[in-house]
Amino acid sequence: MTEIELEDEKKAIAREYKELLRISYQTLTDSDKKLIRKAFDVAVDAHKDQRRKSGEAYIFHPIGVAKIVASEIGLGATSIAAALMHDVVEDTEVTIEDIERMFNPKIAHLVEGLTKISQVKKDMNISMQAENFRKMLLTLNDDVRVILIKIADRLHNMQTMDSMPDYKQVKIASETLYIYAPLAHRLGLYNIKTKLEDLGLKYTEPEIYKDIVSKIKETKEEQDEYIKTISDVLKKSLDEEDVEYIMKGRPKSIYSIRRKMAAQNVTFDEVYDKFALRVIYKSNLHDEKFLAWKIYSIVTDHYRPSPSRLRDWISSPKSTGYEALHITVMGPKGRWVEIQVRSERMDEIAEKGYAAHYKYKQGATEESGLDTWLNLLKEALESSETNAVDFVEDFKMNLYAKEIFVFTPKGEIKSLPKGATSLDFAFSIHSEIGIKTRGTRVNGKLVPLNHELKSGDQIEVITSAHQKPTINWLDYVTTSRAKNKIRNVLNENTKKIAEDGKELLTRKLKHLKITLNENVVNELVNFFKLKTSLDLFYRIGIGSIENQQLKDYAAQKSNTLMNFFKSKIKRSPNSNPEDINKQELSNNYDLLVFGAEHDKLDYKLSSCCNPIPGDDVFGFITINEGIKVHKKDCPNAITLQSNYAYRIMQAKWIDSSQQEFKAILKITGMDSLGLTNELTKVISNNMNVNIQSISLSGDAGIFNGQVTVVVQNNSILKKLIDNIKKIDGIDKVTRVYTN
Repeated sequence: MTEIELEDEKKAIAREYKELLRISYQTLTDSDKKLIRKAFDVAVDAHKDQRRKSGEAYIFHPIGVAKIVASEIGLGATSIAAALMHDVVEDTEVTIEDIERMFNPKIAHLVEGLTKISQVKKDMNISMQAENFRKMLLTLNDDVRVILIKIADRLHNMQTMDSMPDYKQVKIASETLYIYAPLAHRLGLYNIKTKLEDLGLKYTEPEIYKDIVSKIKETKEEQDEYIKTISDVLKKSLDEEDVEYIMKGRPKSIYSIRRKMAAQNVTFDEVYDKFALRVIYKSNLHDEKFLAWKIYSIVTDHYRPSPSRLRDWISSPKSTGYEALHITVMGPKGRWVEIQVRSERMDEIAEKGYAAHYKYKQGATEESGLDTWLNLLKEALESSETNAVDFVEDFKMNLYAKEIFVFTPKGEIKSLPKGATSLDFAFSIHSEIGIKTRGTRVNGKLVPLNHELKSGDQIEVITSAHQKPTINWLDYVTTSRAKNKIRNVLNENTKKIAEDGKELLTRKLKHLKITLNENVVNELVNFFKLKTSLDLFYRIGIGSIENQQLKDYAAQKSNTLMNFFKSKIKRSPNSNPEDINKQELSNNYDLLVFGAEHDKLDYKLSSCCNPIPGDDVFGFITINEGIKVHKKDCPNAITLQSNYAYRIMQAKWIDSSQQEFKAILKITGMDSLGLTNELTKVISNNMNVNIQSISLSGDAGIFNGQVTVVVQNNSILKKLIDNIKKIDGIDKVTRVYTN
C-alpha cells in the first residue's frame, strides 16, 4: 500500500473509533473512555500486520463488533473493551495473563470465554457442529456477555462475507440460521435476530432472497401509501386524546416472508401481513398499561380487530422480557394489518434485549429472566445424556417455543412452552414432584398426565410416595427438562431391577446345580438370544424368563450331543413348515436397535409406512418427536435421505420379546358368493392373526377389501398374504401405507 493509502486507512480507523464512542448506548464516564481507548490501542497494535480476505486492515472487524455491542446490544465499557480484543489472544502473541495484568480479571474472563468459543473447530459436519455448540454454551461461565459479544461477532462476519468462497458462505450462513439466530431471539435481540436471518437467507438461498428484495422494492410505494392511510386516521384521534407518541411502519423481514411463503405455499403477493404499524408512546411506568389499552380502544374505534389474534404481552411479558400489545385489525381494501403498541421503555427492551432490562432495573435484586434461563440451560447441558444433534434440536425447540402462562394452586404464575402437558408442569415445579406425580387436576377437574395445557389454566399436582415413572411418561411430556429427568430415573430403575435379577438368577441356577460365572452368563445371553448381560438380569428381575426356560437351558447344557440328535429327529421332512411356532418367528425380530453399536433408543413408528418387525428400516431424527422409524422403501424415504442425511440412523430388528404391529392389506378380486366368509376364515384360522378392522365392498362383479391386521412380524404377514392369494377369485393382495 502507498503512504497516502496507509494515511487514509489510519484516518478511517480513527473515525470508526470516534463513532464507537458516539453511538454507545450506555453513558460512558471518563474512566470508561480510558478503558476503551486502552483496549483499542492493544487491539490496533496486536493486529497491525493482519488483513482480512477483502484486503482491509483486520482492526476494522473488532471495531465493527464493538460498535454492535455498544449500540445494538447496548452493553457497557467492559464488554466494549472485550469486543475490541476478542481475537487478540487467538490470533496474536498476547496472552490472557497479559490482558489480566493490563486490565482486570473481568475483561480477561470475557476475552478467555470468547477465545474458547472460537477455538471450537470450524469445518465440521452438522453433528460435530452441534457438539461444539454444546461446548460453547458450557463456556457461558455465568457470564452471558460472552454469548452476546459472540452474537455481535457473528453478525459482523455475516455483514462482511462477500469476499469469501461460496462453500464457506453457505456453511457459515447455515450455522447462523441453525444456532445464532435462535440464540439472539432467546436473548430478546429482535433486531439482530432479524438481520442474522435475512443475511442467512441471502447466502443459503440467494435467488429467493434477491427475488423477495426486488419485490419489496417494487411494492414499497404502494405499501407506504397504505400505511399512511391508516396512520393518518389514527394520528387524528391520538392527537385529540393528547397521547405523546411516534408512529412508524415496519416491513416484515425477508426471512419471515420466505418462511410464510414456504409454510403456507403462497406467492409473495399472497402474504398479507408484510408490514406492521408500530405506535411507540411516551409514558411513566405507572401509566404504561393504562395508556396501552387506551391506544387499543382508539385503534378499535376505527378498525375491527381479530379477537383471536390479540396478543397481550404487557400483562404477562414473554420470558425473553418482550412487552407489547399486538392488535391485528381489518384495514382498508379488506387487508389484515398488525398494529404493535409499546412504550418507549418496552421498545428499547425489544431492540436491545437484556442490556435495556438492566438499565431499567438498576438496584433491583430480583433474579432476571435471563439468569433463570441460563440456569435451566446449564441444568440441561450438565444432565444431558442425549446425543448432540438431539440436544441442539431440543434446545432450539425450547428457544422458539411459543409460551403459555399457567397458575399454581396458590395463584403463582409459571410460563411453559406451548404444547406442554400437565406432567411437564409437575416437573417444572420440581423434579422430585414430577417423579412422584400420580395425577393432575386442571381447573379443578382430574385430567390425564398428557393433557395439553392452555394459558390461564390452574394446575394442581397429586403426588404419591409410591409412584414411579414408566416408559410411557416419555410420550406424555414435551419439555427437555422433564424428558431428561424421566430418562435418568428409568435408567436407574433398570439397573436396580437387574441387580435384584442377578441375585435371583444365582439362587435359581444353584437349584439346577449350576454356578453363575462369566461363561454361564454368556451362554444364557446366547440361549435367550439377548444382547447383553444387563438384558438377561433385567428379564429375570421382572419375571419374563420363567423357571422352565432355565431348566431347558440346564438340560441343553448337560446333554448337548443328545440335543443335537433330537433336533435332527424333530426336523423330519414330514413336518409342515406352516406349523412353525409363531413365537419362534417373532423371536427372530422384535426389538429395534439403532446405529453401529445397536443402541436401544426411544422411537415411534411412522404412520406413513407403518413398519413391522422384519422390514428393512431406518431411523430419522425429527425435531419434535424424537426418532421416527420408516421402511426403506417408504414413499418419503428419498426426500428424508437426500435432504437430511445427517439425521438418518441405521436401524434393524433383533430379538427381544413379543410385541404386535399393525399392517393394512388391500385385496381385490372377482366378487363371488362366500368370498367374504372364506377370507375372514383364512385370516383368523390359519394364522392366529387378529383382525383390527375390515371393510369390504362389491361393485359390478369386482370385489374390493381393506383389512387391518395385527401381526407379530414380517414373516407372519408374508405367509398370511400367500394364504389369501390362494383363495379362489382373489386377484391381488398388497400392503398399503397411509400417507
